[in-house]
Amino acid sequence: MNIRFASVALVASTVALAACNKQAPEELPPAPAQTATPTPTGPTTPTGPSVGTQAHFENAVSGQNVIYFDTDGYDIDSEDAQALRTQASYLQQYGQVTVTVEGHTDERGTREYNLALGERRANAAKNYLVSLGIPESRIRTVSYGKERPVAMGSNESAWAQNRRAVTVVVN
Repeated sequence: MNIRFASVALVASTVALAACNKQAPEELPPAPAQTATPTPTGPTTPTGPSVGTQAHFENAVSGQNVIYFDTDGYDIDSEDAQALRTQASYLQQYGQVTVTVEGHTDERGTREYNLALGERRANAAKNYLVSLGIPESRIRTVSYGKERPVAMGSNESAWAQNRRAVTVVVN
């Protein structure tokens, strides 16, 4: 009986396999549509200088971190006032930032005279920033007199570039 059963099973499976004979379809189905898979994004890395750095400050104030003075002068003119208003806007926006205003002079005059003039220039800029609402505790001053020129030379062009107050971020 086992032989008969095995023979029937063999014939049945052969018939079943013959029925499964695959032929290529006359027309292929359309290709699956491409779906856009979102690219995973991690935290974005900020580009540009970090907040509270000198580079960020200079970029934000469009290079208006320097004001210039007339010979032997320390008065704030309208151009200087605009630059200081721009600086004050930055300082109001970033309350954690503290600055030092550096006073500079040209090479003419004694060391003592130039240190005193540089101090008056730095204080003039500081006082203007304070008048615009910046807390005095966030602004320090220092005078370098003629010790740190940006332009070398003994001519009016060099002297004009050196008679300045520079605002520098300190934190």
